[in-house]
Amino acid sequence: MSMASSSLCSPKFLPSFSTRPTKLLLSYQPNHLVLSSLQFNKKREFRLPSVASIPYQPVNVDYLEEEFSGHGVTFEDIGGNCVAKIGLENGSTATLMLPYGLITSYKALMWHGGDVELLHTIVSEGEDGGAAIHGGVSLAFSFGSNSEVWSPCNWTLRDIRGNPQDSIQVELACSDTEDMVDIRHIVTLEETVLSSEVVISNFSSSLLQFTGSVLSHLTASTPEAIYAIGLEGSNFFDISPVSSNFVIIPPDNAQKNIGIGRLWSGMGFLSSSGAGNEEVADKAESSFTESEEDDNYKQLTDKMSRIYTSAPTQLTIIDRGRRNSVISGRNGFEELYIFSPGSRHVFYGKYAYICVGSSAMLKPIILRPGDVWKGGQHLHNPNL
Repeated sequence: MSMASSSLCSPKFLPSFSTRPTKLLLSYQPNHLVLSSLQFNKKREFRLPSVASIPYQPVNVDYLEEEFSGHGVTFEDIGGNCVAKIGLENGSTATLMLPYGLITSYKALMWHGGDVELLHTIVSEGEDGGAAIHGGVSLAFSFGSNSEVWSPCNWTLRDIRGNPQDSIQVELACSDTEDMVDIRHIVTLEETVLSSEVVISNFSSSLLQFTGSVLSHLTASTPEAIYAIGLEGSNFFDISPVSSNFVIIPPDNAQKNIGIGRLWSGMGFLSSSGAGNEEVADKAESSFTESEEDDNYKQLTDKMSRIYTSAPTQLTIIDRGRRNSVISGRNGFEELYIFSPGSRHVFYGKYAYICVGSSAMLKPIILRPGDVWKGGQHLHNPNL
């Protein structure tokens, strides 16, 4: 497979921001990301990555406002990048960052009349002084062969549909014209649901194989207060935490994390021979020890990193500390990834979250020429 075009980048890349005349203020408040513009007293530059093959172009916010106005989405320029704010009349909101395709916020209405942030994001200083954002809802996909693995990370806004009375749908696109792969990321905000769906089309004359997840960092008071409902009887494999562009990995896990592409290739799945899904499944089962979940009301106190291969398509996560819950649903994906940092960390702090992923990590998905694959994750708010 040839090198990907500029719309694709390495799965190990951590994005940073560039500032132009307007400076960028990035601050962390518990359970959500705060972005705003102001003049710094002391000049500080947040640089673009110094990788020539990844030319992030500034987002033209004025064009987006003119082209996509009237659907309940507003745009804000943050140092050459863009924050798209999606809002419904019932009060549910979501925030999407361009060109990264990262959902940094989902505020949902609660039974008590207010709203609560359901996603967890953090801002830290990345390499070369850049601002690195992690958490939220992101895509972590790896495409490739034995010689190359690449991931989509530079998204363009393709379309906005709907209205603030019912639902709003934002469609992002990332295409590799050289390898004839088209990837769509469709974010839909409804009154009680936030959906992240992926549509992958293989326009080439050869097989396309990929693996990955839609990863959601759900904010938590503490893992001691978090329970996963409905996993009893599900088969699972314990694995090391999986890393990607935006995943949050606590320091005590940092030396053991596995990139999605490396997890795939390390299990011998990267093959140009076009091995079928049955052969891939046999390799998955022989590479790890399979266990069966015996707890239907599983408390996530202990540190854990698992891929469930037979979990229900809808999983309820209850936070007894915050007195709310989230239902994570999936379609198109056979696997469920759950990562908990454990209860060693500060309550309501930097590592108070649960990562839930609709996944295809043990079994790569193979598309024949002309095939289209669809999959997604849906975060349902049952707290009204």
